[in-house]
Amino acid sequence: MTTNIRPVQEKDLPQLHHMICALAAHHGDVPDINPSHLARDVLGMAPWFHVLVAAGERDCLLGYTALLPRGQLQTGVRGMDMHHLFVRDAHRGSGLGCALINAAITHCKNLRCQGITVGTHPENADAAAFYERRGFIRRDGSNPRFLMTLDQPPT
Repeated sequence: MTTNIRPVQEKDLPQLHHMICALAAHHGDVPDINPSHLARDVLGMAPWFHVLVAAGERDCLLGYTALLPRGQLQTGVRGMDMHHLFVRDAHRGSGLGCALINAAITHCKNLRCQGITVGTHPENADAAAFYERRGFIRRDGSNPRFLMTLDQPPT
């Protein structure tokens, strides 16, 4: 089977939405993304996410990865966080996850990023091992992070 990894397109949004909901359900999350917000976030005038999709025959999506920009303004260091990596059940173990990671790395290099990060659930040893086999280096510990909730609905 031929697979084409490419940036997401408008025609992909229904399938992408379905996969995002499947990944959320897998992690016990309740998805609250709707198609119009998805379009805004991945295709709008200023896309928030960089999304690459793996398209099979007849543009059937087999998986995707979503990247979020990261940076340090004071040093000029640019990077991306791999927010999602998803491969449909029928295609797991086929090398598609590795292909999506390689495409994400190329995308990041084209944007002149110095690095790419990814996180896993602390108990997901399989995912951690998968990323380590791909060359990601485990970073133990975390710096304190803080959140202020802004009470405004998405537009």
